[in-house]
Amino acid sequence: MALIVQKYGGSSVADTDSIKRVAKRIVETKRAGNDVAVVVSAMGDTTDDLIDQALSIDSNPPAREMDMLMTAGERISMSLLAMAIHAEGSQARSFTGSQAGFMTDAQFGTAHIKSVRPARVRKAMEEGCVAIAAGFQGVSEIGDATTLGRGGSDTSAVALAVALGADVCEIYTDVDGVFTADPRIVPTARRIPAIDYESILEMTSCGAKVLALRCVEYAQRFGMPLHVRSSFSHRSGTVIVPDGVDPRSLPNLA
Repeated sequence: MALIVQKYGGSSVADTDSIKRVAKRIVETKRAGNDVAVVVSAMGDTTDDLIDQALSIDSNPPAREMDMLMTAGERISMSLLAMAIHAEGSQARSFTGSQAGFMTDAQFGTAHIKSVRPARVRKAMEEGCVAIAAGFQGVSEIGDATTLGRGGSDTSAVALAVALGADVCEIYTDVDGVFTADPRIVPTARRIPAIDYESILEMTSCGAKVLALRCVEYAQRFGMPLHVRSSFSHRSGTVIVPDGVDPRSLPNLA
C-alpha cells in the first residue's frame, strides 16, 4: 500500500462534471489499496473572476483582504469534490489551508510555506477517508489567511507530500506530462517519460508552464518524486525522480 498525494488544477475541476470525473479517479486510487490525500485548485477561472470583482470595487484593494477573498475559490472546489467522492461511495474530508496545517509567512499574495503540520489530514486518512486540502493557501503566525501566488497549489501539494512522507506526488493537469514542446501548439511534440530535477528546473525557468518553479525546487530539496499526468486520460505521464530512483518503482504508474 502506498501513500499518494494527488493535485488537481483548475482545468481538471472546471465544472461539476469534471469534479465527478476526478472523484471517480480518486476513489479508484483509494480502492486499489492506497492512502490518498488530495490538493485541489479553484474551479476553472474562479480566481481570475474574483480578482476582476475586487478590482471593479477598489482599484487598489488591501493585500490582506485580497488574500481573504482569494481563498474562497479553493474552499468551493474542495467541498464539492468531497461531496462527489461521497456520492461515489467513499468517505472524504475537506480542509482549508489553515486546517491542513500550512503555516506561512505574512507576505500576502506571495507567501512562503514555513512548515506543514498535517495532523488533521493524517488523522482523516487513518480513519479511512480521502483527505482533501485547499491548495494555494495557508495561514500566518497571527492567524491571517495567506496565498502563495501563481502555481501555489503545486507547491502546496509537494509540501504536503513531504510532510506526510508520501511515496509520490502526482500533479494532474490537462496534458499527458512534460513534452519537448507545447503539444497544443506543436503536434509533433514528444512526451518525456522520465526527467531529472535539474532538467525540469531549466525548462521551467525558460518559460515551460507545466510546473511551478517553487514546486520543483521544493521537490528537489526533499527528494520527493513527482508524476505529471493528465486528469483526462489514464496514460502514464512524466516521472521526475531523484538520482538513483528507478521511475518504474513508483506506485500508480498505470
